Amino acid sequence: MSNDLFVNDLIEWIDESGNSFIERVLWIDEGYIIAFVFNINTKTGFPEPKKVSEIIEAISDGRVLKLKSDPWARIVTEEDLSEKEKELRDRAWQIISFIVIQEPSIYYRDYRGALVQQTIEKYNAGRSKGKLVEISVYKYLRRFWQRGKNKNALLPDYVNSGGKGKPKASGEKKRGRPRKYAHDQEIGVGINVNEEDKKIFRFAIAKFYNNSKENFLTTAYDLMIKKYYSEDFYYDENGVKKSILIPPDKRPTFTQFKYWYEVEQIDIRKTIISRKGSTKYALEHRAITGTSQMETIGPGSRYQIDATIADVYLISMYNGNWIIGRPVIYVVIDVFSRMITGVYVGLEGPSWAGAMMALANSATDKIKFCREYGIEISEDEWPCRHIPDAILGDRGELAGMKVETLIPNLNVRIENAAPYRADWKGLVERQFRTIHGYVKPFVPGYIDTDFRQRGGHDYRLDGRLNIDEFTKIVIFLILQHNNHDYLTKYARDEMMITDDVNPIPRELWQWGIANRSGKLRTCEEDIVKLNLMPTGKATITARGIKFKGMYYTCEKARKEFWFEKSRSSLLSKSEKSLDISYDIRQSKFIYLRSPNGRDFEKCFLLESEQRYLDKNLYDIEYLFAYEELQRQKNQGKRLQEKVDLIANIESIVSKAKEDTEAVLDDNTSNRQKVAGIRDNRALEKDKRRKNEGFELAKEEITNSTEATNNKVNTQSEDSESSKLLKPDHMDLLRRKRQERKRGED
Repeated sequence: MSNDLFVNDLIEWIDESGNSFIERVLWIDEGYIIAFVFNINTKTGFPEPKKVSEIIEAISDGRVLKLKSDPWARIVTEEDLSEKEKELRDRAWQIISFIVIQEPSIYYRDYRGALVQQTIEKYNAGRSKGKLVEISVYKYLRRFWQRGKNKNALLPDYVNSGGKGKPKASGEKKRGRPRKYAHDQEIGVGINVNEEDKKIFRFAIAKFYNNSKENFLTTAYDLMIKKYYSEDFYYDENGVKKSILIPPDKRPTFTQFKYWYEVEQIDIRKTIISRKGSTKYALEHRAITGTSQMETIGPGSRYQIDATIADVYLISMYNGNWIIGRPVIYVVIDVFSRMITGVYVGLEGPSWAGAMMALANSATDKIKFCREYGIEISEDEWPCRHIPDAILGDRGELAGMKVETLIPNLNVRIENAAPYRADWKGLVERQFRTIHGYVKPFVPGYIDTDFRQRGGHDYRLDGRLNIDEFTKIVIFLILQHNNHDYLTKYARDEMMITDDVNPIPRELWQWGIANRSGKLRTCEEDIVKLNLMPTGKATITARGIKFKGMYYTCEKARKEFWFEKSRSSLLSKSEKSLDISYDIRQSKFIYLRSPNGRDFEKCFLLESEQRYLDKNLYDIEYLFAYEELQRQKNQGKRLQEKVDLIANIESIVSKAKEDTEAVLDDNTSNRQKVAGIRDNRALEKDKRRKNEGFELAKEEITNSTEATNNKVNTQSEDSESSKLLKPDHMDLLRRKRQERKRGED
């Protein structure tokens, strides 16, 4: 493992007596001099500064170990959480979200105290015991720092909890600060806000505040009181209908209404869009307020991601005659260094699934990745396997619900480019032009300008590369860009010029790591991938774990006899369904996610499914579609053959009935027919032996006269046989008498 230090790294200190403790790296300054660390298991204390050089020296000496696994890493989707867990997490995040981003101020005692005090004053409105809020703030901060600096670090530990976190029921005693003039009958003590009041609050916010009229919050409160807290009405002398409000001590105050709105119910994005419209929100209130070069302190400050459809047609890995269309290329670029940190080539997208593959690749060990395609590189040629502080992407794939997993689990800030601002992703757009420029002269199946013109060449028929072969070309283009492209338009700052740094992505990246570090963060590769990989449903069957028509197995399935239970119908319907994660490019494995969000079970493709081995899901799905097409095309033909078969059988049966009816003797009773079965069988067997007997070198009958004679003789024999088939009753009586005499003798 590299000795470089990154945010979120876990380092274990070991003293001479063998005792150890683990610290998490929370922040590194731009000069790579000071790092703030925090013990991940302590219940007290605050982050401490340490020299980066001392930590790296201790790692080199073996006094400190960089841990590969994070005990607090969790793989959690919103579907896995209960409403209560999400409520407590979001409540805690709302309290500290503003102050945790105040880095490095939050790590210094004086600044931290002021920030915490501001938070306490904000959330302590209407409370008499501010100390409780203060304790909560520090508790949330420690948990956030210790468990990975992400929103899901604030999830409650229900395993260790008893009554904590349970909402307090409203009793008779008024909660909160007592009113100054509560003794006055017209003012009264006041009420506790109950669930019915909260329901009214929601209606009032939706109806009177979140609308295009842009009412003040006080106006919304007044309208709510008028509509929902009046007991009667009357008409004044001008015929105006007016409400009679219930007594003040029976209705909520504006302070209670405001507190509930700010603490429990606020959704700033929804509020602004409801009040000002989505267009004005995009123009005046979106998160991005400048170009992509802003706030790019160093490597990892911001990644840009975008997709393009390559102008080349590919073929299937299964069959060279199958044209599978044009691939999608996703590229992730570090804005500071112009280093391409991640890539994805496939048929998925442009969509979230394609973006996910590229983002996962950004955190992947590139030596292993290139080796999958038969390319050997060194660590220096592509040293990118980290997650950034922010990702700037397109409004499509990074605006959906699935991307929200990145925020609580990995704490990556998502920035969506506004409409008509393609210049914000200009780095990626230029890179696509470069890729197409290299591909066009060499790759068969490339689409030229005359495509689809009348008389133009059909370039789809020229495709010769499959997805893996095209991906290999793209990897070589990326290696060329990262290690050798001289960026003539890159604006080097004064320090870069002083250090004589060439504007080549790899050199800019390395210089940034040494001088402008602090934004790149490490995370277990498996954790990143599981948070990004698409999810699906698999089914336990007697043949194995079925997913997309393929069958898998795992150690847990063997130990718990899943397949035997499924065959014996011992598994319920709910138990047969499994939540899994999978890699679109790799059909060899799928992954069962555990309930605790930290572990997973790896499932392997069965040996009987080897035809899918080393094939991506695109080729497999194409194979299934092709086989289904062939099945449907032959379905009509097979049906016709079945109908013909039935017709042949019916014809034989019909003729047999006619022939039998022609020779039946109505004078013979059913009993007589049954009584002669044994003798009839013997005669039939003797006759068939003559017909079935082998005759070698048998001559064919060619003489028509002889054939006619044989036919007559045959008919004569058949006549005799038909006579013999009729039972002789006198002969039967004679045989029975002889058998009886033998028995008496």
